[in-house]
Amino acid sequence: MSSKIELQATHLCKSYRKKKALSDVNFILEKGVYGLLGENGAGKSTLMRILTTVDYPTSGSVTYNGTDIAKMNEDYRDLIGYMPQEYSVYPTFTATDFLNYMGTLKGISANELKKKIPEVLEFVNLTVAAKKKVRTFSGGMKRRIGIAQAILNNPKILILDEPTAGLDPQERIRFSNILSQMAKEKIILLSTHIVSDIEAVADRLIVIKKGEIAKTGHIEKLVEEVVGKVWEVVMEQDELNRISSERAVIHIKQLGKESSVRFVGEAYPDMDCKPVLPTLEDYYMFIMKRIGGSKYE
Repeated sequence: MSSKIELQATHLCKSYRKKKALSDVNFILEKGVYGLLGENGAGKSTLMRILTTVDYPTSGSVTYNGTDIAKMNEDYRDLIGYMPQEYSVYPTFTATDFLNYMGTLKGISANELKKKIPEVLEFVNLTVAAKKKVRTFSGGMKRRIGIAQAILNNPKILILDEPTAGLDPQERIRFSNILSQMAKEKIILLSTHIVSDIEAVADRLIVIKKGEIAKTGHIEKLVEEVVGKVWEVVMEQDELNRISSERAVIHIKQLGKESSVRFVGEAYPDMDCKPVLPTLEDYYMFIMKRIGGSKYE
């Protein structure tokens, strides 16, 4: 039977001078993939930096299996893999050089790295690029080498900030499959603006708004909250202006002088609104507009 892994945030707060980045954040993470969603500036990156001990909370705590991570020092860092949104490498490094460098920083022995580096390069489909300079990599390849360094130490906790940025559709599918293979034995926290990527791989969701946890739960259960509230309708421009101010509009497709609109909220009795099955994106737009205090139900 696999060992228990639990990461818990309790009354977590973080302030930068007069600005509150996080306010009374509480959650428990266990094995599995968690999607982290929120607007720019909501506190996602701050939260991930604290969970990886790159930064520290102003108050509150994070514990791993009941022990404060601030007291675990290197024992905790040995358990985590982190891919920040922005990272840089020496331009003259090959993929192998870069992973050797990162592995050494993580305290992995030279003998172990000889075995491990080919494994992770194959895992992220970069074997053919092992001897190529990282500066020649495409955006998608750079994201994949970032994932490779994050999993080099076989972490129990994997935290990824915008890992799918720059990946083409095929690479995003490959990335989802990579995470799915690892999810049974790890805590994986995935932050991305691409909601469909979270829906494809995560089973639980954390929504953060203005530094506070707005919603958590299993994605299937959360999406059920908007069943019967997602609609598509064809309308003229004057109606589009009205609906945009009163409902959570998901997307608009131009059809000549008219527009096909997908929205979340109550249907309009005077329009031919057709019900459609909800997605995570529908739920997210619905909940974010509701939290913002708009009247659209």
